[in-house]
Amino acid sequence: MVHLPRPVVRALSAPAYRLGLAERRSVRAQRLITELSCRLNPAPSGTRVEHIVLGGRPAEATALGAGRSAVLYLHGGGYVVGSPRMYRTLAAHLSRAAAAVVYNLDYRLAPEHRFPAALEDTVAAFGDLVRHHGYQPGQIALAGDSAGGGLAVAAARVLTDEGMRPGALALLSPWTDPADQDLPERDFVVNVGWGRRCSELYLGQADPSDPGFAPLHGRLHGLPPMLVHYHAEEMLRAQIGRFIAAARAAGVDVREFESARVWHSGHVLAGLLRDATDEARSVGDFLRLQLTGGDRAAEHRAAGGTYRG
Repeated sequence: MVHLPRPVVRALSAPAYRLGLAERRSVRAQRLITELSCRLNPAPSGTRVEHIVLGGRPAEATALGAGRSAVLYLHGGGYVVGSPRMYRTLAAHLSRAAAAVVYNLDYRLAPEHRFPAALEDTVAAFGDLVRHHGYQPGQIALAGDSAGGGLAVAAARVLTDEGMRPGALALLSPWTDPADQDLPERDFVVNVGWGRRCSELYLGQADPSDPGFAPLHGRLHGLPPMLVHYHAEEMLRAQIGRFIAAARAAGVDVREFESARVWHSGHVLAGLLRDATDEARSVGDFLRLQLTGGDRAAEHRAAGGTYRG
């Protein structure tokens, strides 16, 4: 594994963010640009990838090392772009640290498939892991970044209410209220115009306060322990703070990490950017301890940020 200097990674990433996550660009072009960008960051040597079907949707089962637990990972991309292939390298790093198989779900995207398609796919995939892959619900964590982070919370609510409470949640820059437009204009990765367009494409005619779409507005009581990572200067920082406060008020065990080094959803650059690799490892360590038990004092702590909780 060869990490590149941070300024080099920023210089390589900026065009992909600006070109791929553009409000006026066609969805097809956005998908093509973001897919091509992942080719810069191959998975670590020894990574095993199996193409399977979960809940009727394609998925990648990624393993780097052995493990008896599972992580169902939900990629970011505003519910409009993104794929398991883009997140294969991050999945490998999480697999190694969490001692788990990471299942990257290719859930349905908008505008072809509007809300609640992604939520239905996630719940069905989790149920498949329980019914057909031999896991108990408590052996499976839900994880995701940006839109995938909000989707993980929404799915955890449904699953918990159905008696299949996941073992943990790992949320990276989670987008828990896509209809919220009271945000800064942009950060290094995303911008308000693109986020507004993605929200509209996914929501369709549904109620923007529906907790399946905006889990910030739903019941959080009884959700599993969660770790929330976010960047100190990202566009969603205030919204993420409101979500953390609401979860704690509901009695949820929340640990948060405010990063000074890794930008919005920057964990996807694990293996390329040392800070992203370290933070991905810390997320994996949290998941391993939650899913298999262990001493919390042994949990890895990434540098370059502040832990709370």
